[in-house]
Amino acid sequence: MAEAGLQADVVVVGLGPGGEDAAGRLAQAGLDVVGIDGALVGGECPYWGCVPSKMMIRAANLLAEARRVPGMAGRSTVEPDWSVVARRIRQEATDDWDDKVAVERLEDKGVRFIRGWGRIDGPGRVVVGAQVVEATRAILLNPGTEPWAPPIPGLAGLPYWTNHQAIETEVVPGSLLVLGGGAIGLELGQVFARFGTEVTIVEAADRLLALEEPESSVLIESVLTREGLSVVTEADITGARHGAHGFTLELVDGGVSAEQLLVATGRRSDLTALGVGSIGLDEKARSISVDGRLRAAPGVWAIGDVTGEGAFTHVSMYQSAIAVSDILGHPTAEADYHALPRVTFTDPEIGSVGMSEASARKVGLSVRTGFTDIATSTRGWIHKAGNEGFIKLVEDTGRGVLVGATSAGPVGGEVLGLLALAVHAEVPTATLRRMIYAYPTFHRAVEAALNDLGS
Repeated sequence: MAEAGLQADVVVVGLGPGGEDAAGRLAQAGLDVVGIDGALVGGECPYWGCVPSKMMIRAANLLAEARRVPGMAGRSTVEPDWSVVARRIRQEATDDWDDKVAVERLEDKGVRFIRGWGRIDGPGRVVVGAQVVEATRAILLNPGTEPWAPPIPGLAGLPYWTNHQAIETEVVPGSLLVLGGGAIGLELGQVFARFGTEVTIVEAADRLLALEEPESSVLIESVLTREGLSVVTEADITGARHGAHGFTLELVDGGVSAEQLLVATGRRSDLTALGVGSIGLDEKARSISVDGRLRAAPGVWAIGDVTGEGAFTHVSMYQSAIAVSDILGHPTAEADYHALPRVTFTDPEIGSVGMSEASARKVGLSVRTGFTDIATSTRGWIHKAGNEGFIKLVEDTGRGVLVGATSAGPVGGEVLGLLALAVHAEVPTATLRRMIYAYPTFHRAVEAALNDLGS
């Protein structure tokens, strides 16, 4: 039975990037803050997401670049060594998955930390194990998400990998099935393939990166298959099994097998475990509905993945700043996601911002598009090996502004910055045409896409 114990101005449940940031800001503003998390302070991003995965990608991209030397700069021999990558992740990124430094950083800002799983038990009341923490001013929810597996017969209970095991592995498997053709599955699949693993990607949708532009799907499937990965789309999976020789995904028209299986089919929040029903919210919902100031209920704010605005660290941090200002009673602009940027860190990188062509047409906008192939740009021609990519612009012709864009290429995520600014600030396309674009750069291809867009 829970026992009363603590009282605080603010209780923060979940200390991923946004929650940790918010807790620290509120404490430094003079409030009494209790931060609660049963996992590692800092959340998914520094331990299993953004940081270690990009270390893996950086290493794999170096191998790819070395293999591109023939025909460009001489001869090369590449001998992959995963132990170097595993050691760097363990020692430099995660401290062997120990959050001592993060906890100390939080406490140094004045936050009282409780290790455990917080659950709301009525207005202003959070239960952690046998302890009750009363929030006199605010509860801030940042519970994050957990890997989700589809209800495939036989899959539950199998010793498959999620992104956690893939990040933590000290050896690469000889072969790997990747269930899911989204960003995580493609990034990790390409990494392991470049380190010598035989990789098969299995996706139920009719294309990879199904939420991105169709041109992105065509590009990445072409690159991956050329690198030796197998891709199965429109997969009708009837079962999964595991035995002495590995994993098998049974398909209507056969099956695919490998030594290891990585399930990368999305992430979910457990709102029932979070206890949001006790404050009148729907525990069966996929996310918590919030207003522009991240308010979910009287005295309750929510940020991060659980709000359904994208499972991105940059979204969580953006929302943290708004929620903190609102809790402190400071004026704040409401959250605005019309120029939300996202990047899939495959090689080539696929960055996008705002609306796709299809989503813009779906909401009734009058749309025209501009397109250019990176390989036809001067910088792409110079780059040669590994120069696959494109720029696609989506314009609302009624207003003469971009509402969306995709930047795919060797540094697609970096070129995206220019386009994200254009979409965010609603810079007229006429103004973008009058800009001077440095030559020869990858971002100069934006000018070519504008020319294709027409005037």
